[in-house]
Amino acid sequence: MTLKYAYFPGCVAQGACRELYMSTRSLTQALGIELIELKKASCCGSGTFKEDSQLLEDTVNARNIALAESLNLPLLTHCSTCQGVIGHVDERLKAAQQDDPAYLAQVNGLLKQEGCSPYQGSTEVKHLLWALVADFGIEALQQRVTHKLAGLKCAAFYGCYLLRAQDHLPYDDPYNPQSMERLFEAVGATPIYYRGRTQCCGWPLSSYATTESFKMAGGHIQEAIASGADCIVTPCPLCHLNLDSRQPEVERVVGQELGLPVLHLPQLVALALGISPKELGLDRHVVSTQSVLDKLGV
Repeated sequence: MTLKYAYFPGCVAQGACRELYMSTRSLTQALGIELIELKKASCCGSGTFKEDSQLLEDTVNARNIALAESLNLPLLTHCSTCQGVIGHVDERLKAAQQDDPAYLAQVNGLLKQEGCSPYQGSTEVKHLLWALVADFGIEALQQRVTHKLAGLKCAAFYGCYLLRAQDHLPYDDPYNPQSMERLFEAVGATPIYYRGRTQCCGWPLSSYATTESFKMAGGHIQEAIASGADCIVTPCPLCHLNLDSRQPEVERVVGQELGLPVLHLPQLVALALGISPKELGLDRHVVSTQSVLDKLGV
């Protein structure tokens, strides 16, 4: 049976990290996973809407979830932040169906005013990582590998929203996750463990405490390098922005040249399927990915 999802690409993958959008499409097509893009979806708010109003965050994302429900499909995102925000709203509204139906009626009343379908709580919000591990399956993925990433040492950077924004995480341990490391091994790469892999990248601080944000990002990159990593791999485009696109600025703050490539999760997996670096947008990164490609002989 073909896996099929209502695809929520999010804002960053359609702008600053266009290569994430490109590589997600290439990877899912190669695996025979069908994506129905939710072109009418709106930004999840990345956690900022609730600073003004919890009702605003819940209503905006109830609408996003309802778009997937109208297709009778799970909502798929490739952004840790989107997963954390939309997934937590889904949890909260499903609980409200039992514990606070008046609040859910308020949310659905606002959706009705805008001509939107109501939230029903009939689907789930699932990150691409979970879809690969839990739905497609590690063994099935191994069978699709045509170019083992042997010798490549990969340091996972999960992002805090993916692990701890939701009350329940059925696919992994929020404090000692292994999903990405299992994927690394499935495609022939070697996982590198270091302290920062489950911590915040510093992005949420970057607009008002830039130096502190860059110190956080720099510390994680330094730890990954010290642990022998050839690259960092992240399932979050916001983490990617702070670790890759801002790495030159981070270097100035920490007073050290870093130069560690940062890959999006679908880029890494797709390389093992033989998809070309150009198609995956690996030439779009601020920190060159050439050292990774050289090590793989690509």
